[in-house]
Amino acid sequence: MRLGALAELVRAPAALSVPGDVVAGAGAADVLDRRTAGLACASVCLYWAGMAANDWADRDLDAVERPRRPIPSGRISAPAALGVAGALTAAGLALAGAAGGRRALAVAGPLAAAVWAYDLKAKNTGAGPFAMAACRALDVLLGASTGRVARALPAALTVGVHTYTVTALSRGEVAGTRPRVAAATLATTAAVALTTASGPASTVLAADYARRYATAQARVLTDPAAPRVRAAVGAGIMALPALQGALTARAGRPVAGILVAAAAPLGRRLARWISPT
Repeated sequence: MRLGALAELVRAPAALSVPGDVVAGAGAADVLDRRTAGLACASVCLYWAGMAANDWADRDLDAVERPRRPIPSGRISAPAALGVAGALTAAGLALAGAAGGRRALAVAGPLAAAVWAYDLKAKNTGAGPFAMAACRALDVLLGASTGRVARALPAALTVGVHTYTVTALSRGEVAGTRPRVAAATLATTAAVALTTASGPASTVLAADYARRYATAQARVLTDPAAPRVRAAVGAGIMALPALQGALTARAGRPVAGILVAAAAPLGRRLARWISPT
């Protein structure tokens, strides 16, 4: 198994959008400490596991619609992809337990289950966007798991709503979408940015999030074809660190918020070589 094919299987650059979930949750619960790094690593492993499981579940469909992906192209076998997904899931749970003990596992376990449920069952149903939103919301709560989890619920809801918009758009990556879908997600993005802005750093980061994601969504309004949709989905993924940074800054951690947002430019550079979608 070649490293490049493995990186493509797990959408490696998109993982830069994941640690910010944990940081935002930890900031909201006021438990941003050395344990956060371990929980962030656990989160990345579970995210990568979900990407590998997604391609394994979609291998027959991808053979028709996306034959260049690692499994249909023959660069990674289906059993190997499933093995990667299982190993990364185990690693994610182990890291969560090591970093945050039973309290972290109480969130990481449902998160792992939600990831697999989305890939194997919910993805192609009407519940798909809600299931993916739940995964990201749980990811935020994972960061708060060593403190007062309830304090991170607003941040988890915000990230979940954003994720819902990206997932709803992603359903048109192959055949295109309807303008009303783009309009609804665009309005939601504006609302998310407005409700997140609070204080100088948070406001700047929320504005950057809206500018990057909303601009791509606006293009879908005029041209709802698949290439525009894929670009908007990619923008939604890569703009997420700015939103996470805004949430972290809103919780009184502006420096940490700026550092989280700094992942976005790096992610965009890496996405030139490996697609995040």
